[in-house]
Amino acid sequence: MRALVIAASSLALAACGDSGVPSPAERLEQRDGGAVAEIIDPGQVTLKSEGLVAGPDAFFFAAGQSEVEAAIARAIGEPGEVMDMPECGAGPMESSTYPGGLTVNYQDGIFVGWLISEPAEKIGVEGLPVGTARAQIEAMPGFAMMEGSTLGEEFMLGDRLAGFIEDDAVSMLYSGTQCFFR
Repeated sequence: MRALVIAASSLALAACGDSGVPSPAERLEQRDGGAVAEIIDPGQVTLKSEGLVAGPDAFFFAAGQSEVEAAIARAIGEPGEVMDMPECGAGPMESSTYPGGLTVNYQDGIFVGWLISEPAEKIGVEGLPVGTARAQIEAMPGFAMMEGSTLGEEFMLGDRLAGFIEDDAVSMLYSGTQCFFR
């Protein structure tokens, strides 16, 4: 009886063999001609309108502060400065500032926003670097100046990404909750 069960199990496993359909990783390798490991740069932070990606880890706003900080530290290093901001209009906040002009904001241990104020090799913003020419940003879909801003030439790009223009170029980009005094 035992031999019959073993034989049946072996046949069942053999029937589950290769279907000829490549895995998602194999499809990426075939499409891009390279290894999947090359797609994710462990030393890169990409800022998104709803959060960020640090190496292989992605976070939406509302993620835990310790997880976000650990992933960013693995990707680009420890923050140079951590600051408490008890008097923000949005309520008390804490920010961590990293090399490359990246500041990440938290409230009550929750990731709530980011801003970047200089071009950085290891930090990207959905294909829109600080320093982008005014004419180029004005031509993008969803671009609108924020009339009446007391902070300078402030713009929106869609409903979740915003920034400032100085000297006819993007000088800062941000998304999420900020500690701006208007």
